[in-house]
Parts: sequence; structure tokens; C-alpha cells
Amino acid sequence: MTDRWLIALDIDGTILREDGTVSDEVIAQVQRVRDLGHEVMLATGRSVSMTLPVLDRFDISPHYIVCSNGAITLERDADAPTGYSRIAVDSFDPSEVLTTIRESLADASYAVEDENGFYRYTGFFPDSTLGASSQKVAFEELLEHEATRVVVISPEHAIEDFLSIVERMGLHKVTYNVGWTAWLDIAPDGVNKATALERVREWHGIPRSRVMAVGDGRNDIDMLEWASLEGRGVAMGQAPHEVLAVASEVTASDLDDGVAILFADF
Repeated sequence: MTDRWLIALDIDGTILREDGTVSDEVIAQVQRVRDLGHEVMLATGRSVSMTLPVLDRFDISPHYIVCSNGAITLERDADAPTGYSRIAVDSFDPSEVLTTIRESLADASYAVEDENGFYRYTGFFPDSTLGASSQKVAFEELLEHEATRVVVISPEHAIEDFLSIVERMGLHKVTYNVGWTAWLDIAPDGVNKATALERVREWHGIPRSRVMAVGDGRNDIDMLEWASLEGRGVAMGQAPHEVLAVASEVTASDLDDGVAILFADF
């Protein structure tokens, strides 16, 4: 197919509702666009282990998947136990950023994801957020392992207060995005969904004018800006103002099956 599109879909709040459910119509439209010959893939902040089950729910097997906000890119691999292997991994030493943040957020909970998708964490994380591959450790042990992502949650802070604290930290050596419930994702410097997707686009040989990205969160801003330059950057209807501002289009919310509505005219 010479005019195929590269379509990158965020997961939570985009193809899945925030409660983890998905409508049959969204699944059907994703599969229909895939069957037209377009490359429909996932680009998510989720770890590898939390991403792969979503493929099964949608019965899709894209050639590449972007996980951990761009720090890990998977390639389809029939010989791998999961059907995918890591083709690109970006990591960093998290010790400086962890100690810096802890000075301002001493009571927060912290997690470090390594290149294998294993989380070491301190404090409390809801069971559904880290997956089975995790271990609670002392804070000092978090400083000893290379990270593809650092996660900080501070439920007692309102999101606006959390944003203000994070901005004052001057995290110039890492790329960070704030999500729901005062959730902070910290990635290697200059790494985000957009940098990973540009690499995927080049591998596929698809023009920039035929890329589409769909998302709803602050960690989707770079991806939507990247897609909007020459292609289509689509924000979900419930997205925060700063996400809506960078998109070239807006579809309906996740609760109103915005992805299905978007794809119906594809």
C-alpha cells in the first residue's frame, strides 16, 4: 500500500477509557483501519508488560510499539517469548534527579523502571500502575540502577501545586511530563513519544505528511506537535487545555468513543 498512514495511538484515555474499559466500536474501527493497510501502532507511557496485553484486546500486531514514553521501542519478533523484542532503549542515571526531587517532595512515592521493564519502588503505588514486575526497596537502592523512566506520585498535592513544584526544580537534564493525580514521568534527556515515533516513521519509510497521532495527556504533547507539523495531531475531547492547544484536530472524548468517531471517516 503506497499511501498508507502511520497512526500512533495512546492507550489510557484514548483507546481505553480511564477506567480501563473499551467499547466494541473503538475496537472495530481500529481493526478496520488496520485492515485497510495502514500501520496502526501504540505509543504509550506504559511499561512493556502493561502494554502488550492491550494488543491482545484489540487483536493487532503492529511492527513497532513505543513504550515508557519513548524510552523503549519494541519490534515484532516471532522468536521472542512475547512476540516482541526491544530494538531501541534509552536510559539514564536517575540518582541526581531523584535526590533533587526528594528535597521538595519528601513524602512522595518513587519508582525506577529499568530497560527490562522491572520496577523498583518506594512508598505506595496502586497495583494496576506498575504491574507484576516490581519490587519494593529502600529509596537508596533506586539510585543504583540505570532507568528508562522515573515515576513520582504525590496524591496529597493538587495537580496545579504539583506542576508548580516540578517547574521550580529545574529538571533540565531530563524530559518530564505530569499526568493524572500528581503523577510525574521522567524520561532520558530529549526522549519522548515524538522522538521514538520519528525513528519508527523513518524505519517504515512513511512521509511526515501521512502520520497521525492521537492522545489525551501531557505526555502526548510532543507527539501531537510532531504529528501536527505536516500530518494530523488529534487530541481527545477531554484533554487538558495545554494538550488541546498543540493539536491540529480534536475528536470526541474517550467516553464518547472519540477514536471510533475519528476513524469512521478514514
